[in-house]
Formats: sequence, C-alpha cells, structure tokens
Amino acid sequence: MDMTTCLKSLLLAIQQYRDGRTAQNATQLQKQVEEVSGLKCDQLLSSGQVLPSECVSGLVELAGNPNTSPALTSSIISLLAQLACDDDSREILHSSYNLTSTLSSVIHRHSATPGEPLVLQCLQVLQKLTYNTRIFQSTNYIHELITFLMTNIQSHNDDLLMPCLGLMANLCHDNHSVQSHIKSMENVKPFYRTLITFLAHNSLTVVVFTLSILASLTLNEKVGEKLFDAKNIHQTFQLVFNIIVNGDGTLTRKYSVDLLVDLLKNPKIADYLTRYPHLSACVSQVLGLLQSKDPDSAAKVLELLQAMCSVSGLRSLLCEVIFRPAAPKLRAAGRRQGAGPDRGRKAECGLGLVQWLSSPVEGAESCSLQALQLLNELLEEALAAESVSDCVLSFVEMLLPVLLELLKGLDPAQGDAHLRKHCHRITHVTTLTPPPLCAEDSTRSLVSLQVSAQLCLSQVESLLSCCHSNSTLTCLPPGPDNGLSQVYAEALLRTLELMSKLKQQVKDMETSFYRMLQDQRIVTPLSLALTSHHKERVQTGLSLLFEATPLPDFPSLVLGESIAANNAYRQREGELSVKRVAVQEVPPSSILESSSGVHSLVEKIQNGFELQEHKDSHVSEIIDVYEQKLSAFASKESRLQDLLEAKALALSQADRLIAQYRLQRAQAEAEACKLGSLLKEAERRREELQGELSNQELEVKRSKADTEELLQHNARLQQESEEHQALKGAYNALLDRFNKQNDTLKKTQEAMQLQHEKMSAALEERQEEIRSLQSDLQQKNSDITGLRGELRAEEEKVKEKDQEVRDLEETVDVLRKELNKTEQARKDVSIKASSLELQKSQLETKLKQKEDELNKHSAMISMIQNLTSGKMKCDVNLSL
Repeated sequence: MDMTTCLKSLLLAIQQYRDGRTAQNATQLQKQVEEVSGLKCDQLLSSGQVLPSECVSGLVELAGNPNTSPALTSSIISLLAQLACDDDSREILHSSYNLTSTLSSVIHRHSATPGEPLVLQCLQVLQKLTYNTRIFQSTNYIHELITFLMTNIQSHNDDLLMPCLGLMANLCHDNHSVQSHIKSMENVKPFYRTLITFLAHNSLTVVVFTLSILASLTLNEKVGEKLFDAKNIHQTFQLVFNIIVNGDGTLTRKYSVDLLVDLLKNPKIADYLTRYPHLSACVSQVLGLLQSKDPDSAAKVLELLQAMCSVSGLRSLLCEVIFRPAAPKLRAAGRRQGAGPDRGRKAECGLGLVQWLSSPVEGAESCSLQALQLLNELLEEALAAESVSDCVLSFVEMLLPVLLELLKGLDPAQGDAHLRKHCHRITHVTTLTPPPLCAEDSTRSLVSLQVSAQLCLSQVESLLSCCHSNSTLTCLPPGPDNGLSQVYAEALLRTLELMSKLKQQVKDMETSFYRMLQDQRIVTPLSLALTSHHKERVQTGLSLLFEATPLPDFPSLVLGESIAANNAYRQREGELSVKRVAVQEVPPSSILESSSGVHSLVEKIQNGFELQEHKDSHVSEIIDVYEQKLSAFASKESRLQDLLEAKALALSQADRLIAQYRLQRAQAEAEACKLGSLLKEAERRREELQGELSNQELEVKRSKADTEELLQHNARLQQESEEHQALKGAYNALLDRFNKQNDTLKKTQEAMQLQHEKMSAALEERQEEIRSLQSDLQQKNSDITGLRGELRAEEEKVKEKDQEVRDLEETVDVLRKELNKTEQARKDVSIKASSLELQKSQLETKLKQKEDELNKHSAMISMIQNLTSGKMKCDVNLSL
C-alpha cells in the first residue's frame, strides 16, 4: 500500500475509535498505526499536506487522552517519534501539534509508577523533541515534568537516570525561565549535591549531561564559580575534550560540543581556554574526527570550531593547526581530489576539513556549508597578517580546485530542493573567494590562474535560465529571505561580484561581466538585493549597480519599476499584517489592562526576577479575576461535555461529511493552484512570444533597409555599366592607338560583371530571407491565437470549479437545517418521555394499592381454608 492509502485508512480508524472506544476499533487503529510505522515517513510533516496533518492531530489527541490504552498510546508515540526524523519535523510537532505538552501529561499521569515502559518511551521522545528547542515555562505540565525529573534524578533510578538527565539538560539549555523556576524550588540544593556526585559516574554520557545542567544553572553563581574556577577548569577542559574524542557515541559527542560552546560564551572561561597548555593537541585530535564518514559527528565538530573562531585568542591557533601541513602533501592530496591519506600516517588536519567540502556521504550538505564558513573566517584571519606564509598559499592552491568543482553540477531537472542546495553552495563558495582570496596579490594571482571567464559565464547563464524557466523571480512577489527567489538572486549576485573582482586579471572576464550586466534578466535579482533587509545583499547590489549604470544598454527604467513593485508589495503586506493584528486584538479595556499586567508578570518571571517583586494588589486582583473565569469555564465545560456526549451519535455523520468536504476542498484548492500556475505560465509564454515578435519585426525592418541599399547600389552599377558601354565605343575607335589601355579596360569590365553577379545573388538571398521571416511571422500569429483559445477554456474551467464549490456550500447549509430539525424532534421526544414517566409512577401507585387488597383477600381465603380443614378433621375423629 502507498502512503496516501495508509493515511486515509489511519484517519478512518481514528474517527471510528473516537465514535466508539471498543476493543475492535482499538485493535484496528493499532494495526493501522503499525502499518504506517513500517513505511518511510521522511519529510511527511514538512510537505504541508492536509491528510498527514489531520492524522497527526488525531494521534496526538488520542495519545493525550487518559482513556486510551497504554499499548495503543505506546504505538502512537512510536509512530510520532519516527516522524520526528529531522529538525523541521521536530519543530512542527512541538509548535503546531503541542506534542511536548501531550507527552508531559502522559508522564504526569504515570508519575506514581515511573518504571513503566511507557514513561521511559515518553522521556526518550521528549529528549529527542526538545533538543535545541526553546521550551516556555507557560507550557502545560512543564512544572510537573520538571518536578518528576528532579525526583527521579535524586532517587538514583538507573533505568530513568540517563533520559531524565538528558531531558533536564535540554530544558535548562539557554532557557532563563526554566532556570529561574528550578532555582526557586525548595529542594534545589539537594539537587545540586546529587548532580555533583554524578561527576564521578562511570558513564561519560551521564557526566556530560550533569556538566551541561550545572553549567546552565550555576555558571554565574557561587556554586558555578567553585566548579569552573581556575583550579578545576583545566581538568574540565581535559574531560570534555576526552569525551568529544573518545565518547560513547554521537549523542555523547553532541552534548559535549554543546557544553563547550556554552562555556565559550563566558569571557572568563574563554580566556582560561586560550591559556590551556594542551589546547593545540586537543584541537588536532578533534580535527582528526573529520576523517570519519559520520555527518552528524562532523557537523558538531565544525560547530565547535566555528564557536572557537568567535574567540579572538583561539582563531590564530586554529589557523596554525589547520594550515600547518606541508605543501607537497597537500598538493598531492589536491591532485587526488580529496582521496584519503595513507592510513599509516597521521591524518592532515586541513585535508580532513577540505574532504567534507565535496563528500559524497548522504546528509553531508550542511557539513559542506559549515566547512565553507569556517574556512572563510580562518582565511580572513590568516590573510590579514602582515606576511602570508607559504603553508597558507599552498593550502589555498590545493583548495581552489575543490571550490571550483563545487560550482559545477547545476541541474534544473532534479527539482527545487537540489537547486536550493546548489545555490547555497555557490553563495558560500563565491563569498569565500572574493573578500579573503582576492584581497592579496599573491592569492589573487592563484585565483586568476584557476578561474576562467567561461566558468563564471556558464554559471551566470545557468542561474539566469533557471530563474527564467522556473518563473520564481519573474512571476512571484518578493517572498521571505529563505525563498527560492532570494536564494537564486544571492547566488547570482555573488558570482557577478567574483567576476567584478577578477575582470582585470582573467582573460575575457571584463567583456563577459559587462555583457551579463546588460542582460534584461538581471533586473529582478538586482532589485531583490537592493530592497533586501540584509545589509550585505544591499551592498553587493549597490556595487554592481555602480558598475552597470554607465553601460549603454543597462535596463535602468525596468530596474526602477521592479524596485517600486517590490516596495509596494512590502508596504501592502505590512498594511495587511497590521490589519490582521488589529482585528485579532480588540478586547475590552478591562481585559486589555489585565492582559498587560499578566504579560508584564510573565516577562518578569522569564527574565529571572524574584517572585517577591510580583506581590502587588494589581496582580492579585488579576489572579482572582482569572480564577473566577477558570471556575466558570470549568462548569461550562462540564455542561458542554454532557451535551457533546448526547449529540455524538447525531454528529458522527456530519463529521464524515465535513471530512469529505475538507478533502474535496483541498483537492479543489490544489487544482485551482495548478490552474493558476498554468495561467501564469501561459501569460509568461505570451510575453516571450510578444518579445520575439517585436524582435522579428525589427529584423524585417533592418532587412528592408538592407534591400533598399542594395537596390540603390544596383542602380549605381547599371549607370556605371552604361558608362562602360560608351567608353567601349570610344575604345573601339581608338583600338589601334591604345591597345594597352584597351586590355586594361577589358579586365575592368570583367571585374564589374563579376561584382554585379555577386550583388544579384546576394539580392536573391535577401529576398528568400524576407519570405522565410514572413512565414515565421504567420506561424507566430497562429500560435498566439491558439494560446488565447486555451486561455478562454481554462477560464471556463475555473468558473465551473467555483460553481461546484458554491453547490457544496449549499449542501452543507441544507444539512445544517436538517440537523436543527433533528434536534427539535429530540426535544419533543424527551418531553413525551417525561410525561410517560409521570403516568408510569401513577400506575405503579395504583398497582401497589391493588396488590395490598389482593394480599388481604389471599389472607382471608387462607383463613377460610384453614377453618374448613379443621372441621373436616373433627368429622373424621367422630366417625372413628
């Protein structure tokens, strides 16, 4: 089964389980969950489709329901953990579906029995979900979760110790509100003592989690000053570097790098690290990890190196370690194009960094970009010195072929994802090349020997063709900074900036550069750069505009119109966003005052102020108001729950119809979007044909002018031929006297005849070209007529789709009216039932009275029977 069919079956099973929580429905739902778990679910949530969103929403709701069985909850959580396979999916599950609160509620319900497998599963998924994610203190059940974690950490439960420490490290990392809440708890000092005892634990992972928690909570306090003072900090550095190099796995190395990055944010600890005597050897060992093929470990190592580059005292040391290898080895490695060195020798640090630029390992794209950023900072530091060393020049000589190889491979047929990645790579490579490598004469000469004008020209042409064929830049308004249009524009302008830097050193580079600046397609990326929010893009656009303005064919008017259109679009977006905010935030004045007080209270708590600052009368009044509102909402909720349970059976069919309507509406919207894209494509094609038609008309005019010039020249030739005939008669009269002159005139006549024949042939060729151009013009007119007919047909289809949507809305209105009639009938039936119950009570009282009388009669009959039986016995005795 494909993914769409499985998701539809899963959604149906969820709805059936909601309608009736029977064992059969639960078994069916668990079966569907296991089937979906067996499929590949990568990028399912980030696709933005309606069907996966509905399924995940229903699964999260069932997982948080206390009435769901633990086995089914465990299967659902396993599927949700499988969906959280990348950073985007984890962010969607956390922010859009509130999965963090749901899992925290499950843990809170089972807090009395922490040894259950479901609790451990929830802790592991929460640790995966909250890594590098900001958790607000206002999140539901977050306080209960923190209390649970602290209790189980102090209880030394070996099964839950590691996931509890990892989750606590995630919650405390760069989160002042959670840190303030933990510090305000009563048992925080015993918690600190327990964490300090874990520093001597046998597991390196436990030690890393403990150090991360202590660094987040106590780094700026007295406890942290004692833990990370000058006496202990060198041991801490050695421990962290040992864990990074010889850790238990990728998870331990990931948290170790995060810990060291957090410590480097403290200026005092960063200064301690610059004076650490074994730092050079530790950095070499860390760089040795780049020889592995694990992209996750390489990404964390590169993140650590970038954090160390932010410290001025460490940047020069990194340059010394990375650029230290000998030049022959690096050149040999460059000729091998990234092949690994001899395993018997020590791996070169710089070579290991360069290998990740073009690594074929899956998932290494982010590592490549990180390596480019790191090399950018290191080369700026190394080339800013007074004299550039030979090792740096050798490294640059080896690096340039690898960088130029990264520029190749742009294939529009592989989709937008490939284009986005390749454009990001082009941007980073061209950002690395102009400022650092073109600043010095020595490195600029190396770059000019490697870079050719044909390479840059092909890159610019490919980017322009991708922009033009994709119609992202020409048809869509300026989107967000991470949109495909911005990515295209930045890569294109960075390449043009490189051409500008090398136009004097590379042959034919200046001609190609100025020709590209006069291309009409350059207008949109240049306007996007000039209207961007990033100062680097604006500066790049201004520098290129300064180069392009003096050119004769530069489309300055079109550029002005594009900039004005971008500014108008941004202004319109700002006005609409302000209107949306104004519509959403129009509460009464009292609610505004109370909400402002609550927001100020939350801001103070999140900034880490003491709770005593908030004990004022205004806050207490706000709390009383909200307590009353909460109690009122609770009573309303109970009443609404009763009503919902009564109407669940009647609304099940309506829910199915609504689900079908949603699916049909999503399909209609998708078809409408597709038709809109086809319409835009037809308009773009029409504009292209119009431009080609204008060019053809211009060519026809030029051909007519050439024909007239040829006719005039032919007339001059005929006139010269007549003069030649007159001269020929004179020559015949003077033939005996001027034999030599006659021979010369004959040669001249033959030459003139040959030239006349050539002109006649050229005239026939021009006439043939005019006829072919006229036929092409007629063909273009017929194509335009056909496109107009297709446009009218597409408009009729759009009108039919609109009519179908209106019919569906009318059907929904009719169903609503029938539902109201059903509700009224139910009320009448309830009234009749109450009257029947009253009659029933009256009949029961009458029946009771009849039963009493019947009992009396039965007693009298029994007495009569007894008397009768007594008399019969007396008669028998007398007879005897």
